[in-house]
Amino acid sequence: MKKKLVVLTGAGISAESGIKTFRDSDGLWEGHNVMDVATPEGWYKNPALVLDFYNQRRQQLKNVQPNFGHQILAELEKDFDVYIITQNVDDLHERAGSTKITHLHGELLKVRSSKNENYILDWPNDLNFGDVDQQGNQLRPHIVWFGEQVPALEEAIEITEQADYFAVIGTSLQVYPAAGLIDFTRKEIPIYYIDPKPIKIPNLRNPLHVIPNIASDGVRILKEKLLANP
Repeated sequence: MKKKLVVLTGAGISAESGIKTFRDSDGLWEGHNVMDVATPEGWYKNPALVLDFYNQRRQQLKNVQPNFGHQILAELEKDFDVYIITQNVDDLHERAGSTKITHLHGELLKVRSSKNENYILDWPNDLNFGDVDQQGNQLRPHIVWFGEQVPALEEAIEITEQADYFAVIGTSLQVYPAAGLIDFTRKEIPIYYIDPKPIKIPNLRNPLHVIPNIASDGVRILKEKLLANP
């Protein structure tokens, strides 16, 4: 029976593949204010801008590849029951070979109805005005924007509660509700925290192993530690 390794990943792991994050540049995401392109208000105000923004992100995704961090997490499935909970909207974990992935903030290569959040389609190419659901409602990016509920959160909590090991990779632990997942781990299980600039985690009850490296280097060290103490 393989032990369950639950991994929370954030923008830091994808940044090494060339995907930019808005938190690196004073609230701008690829030159745009996040409130204009990542909120329901931005969508209602200027849907053309939002559609164009995510079309560009979708095209950008075709030009990047999974890095060693993604690949090693996929390799760990040989020895552990690995569940990835990611804040990232890209498909790099999937392309690296990971098989159990929960996307907290949606997926760039999917769209959904602007009226029915359960009507979701795979969508690898541009999304345009006139692309509608079966009732004629405009389709929108399948992204959880600021101010919206996180539908996958309950699933992520259930997975976290069953973890034998919990790893945090490439996330600042400042974006909620994702950052709060760590509080749902059983208090005796070890937490592995990979970040080149780790912050202090308040009120942590668990044994903590800090790995102060970038994601790809840190995941290599994580693998060594886990295999040494299975």
